[in-house]
Amino acid sequence: MDVVSDAISAVRLGRPSSNRLRVGGSWCTRLAPYDGAGFHVVLEGGCWLLPDGGGDPVTLGPGDAVLLPHGTGHVIADSPADRATVARAVPFEQYAGSAPQGGTELLCGKYRLDRSRVHPLLAELPDVVLLPNRVGSNPELRFAIDLLGRELEQARPGACLAVPSLLDLLLVYLVRAWLAGASTGAWPAALGDPVTAAALRALHSDPAAPWTNDRLAAEAGVSRPTLARRFTTLVGRPPMAYLTWWRLTYAATLLRDTADPLATIAHQVGYAGPYAFSHAFNREFGTTPGRYRTELQDRPPLPVS
Repeated sequence: MDVVSDAISAVRLGRPSSNRLRVGGSWCTRLAPYDGAGFHVVLEGGCWLLPDGGGDPVTLGPGDAVLLPHGTGHVIADSPADRATVARAVPFEQYAGSAPQGGTELLCGKYRLDRSRVHPLLAELPDVVLLPNRVGSNPELRFAIDLLGRELEQARPGACLAVPSLLDLLLVYLVRAWLAGASTGAWPAALGDPVTAAALRALHSDPAAPWTNDRLAAEAGVSRPTLARRFTTLVGRPPMAYLTWWRLTYAATLLRDTADPLATIAHQVGYAGPYAFSHAFNREFGTTPGRYRTELQDRPPLPVS
């Protein structure tokens, strides 16, 4: 695995959902804050997006994509959203259930995320990530958008598997495009630094390995002091502290997504046995692994939409 894949896998819940929306004339709709991430892709026409909290309106044209990684509430409309526009906004569900009409077509969707252990890479994403449709930029993202549009044009055999898979792929490409285009931020810098990126790749590829600072420095091809300085500066914590945090975060994902016994999970994340694993997990999460899993099982099931 790699950092981006692991960061997304650790927080993603259930299946993503999407709606294809066609509107025209004077229109304005509101999407309430959401415990996950949302996105919009303009397939045809254009619109404006106004995030909650007084952010500047964002104009969207054909092929533009926008990711709201923290589930920020917002309005999308046919014109710049001022106070009067926001006041007349109707719930998105009302538009999503209406008959298609008009010259603007959007693909709108959302991902369920577990906010209890968000990787700092995802936490660093801004409230609104705009990825404009520029010739030659982000070709994989453009290809995924085209595929999604085609799948949603009509019901095709296998669409129930294809669409959620393409939506997951879209999220990866959206995050990847942000990383490639970001001019500031700790994690774009960390993944762009060859030494830190090599160390992160090694830790995520095999978190259960008996890593030491010396072994990790050799993997990255630098001295131990160089690794410690560059890694700590860019990631925000020393290599072994990051490894401990990631092992326990990964363990929490395994407790959520598998029925593996604690001894198996302990081994998968680099602990000699359940006792050492339980002690470390309790220190990080304030509860034992068994109680953590039980509390997850006692949660009400996720709603369908």
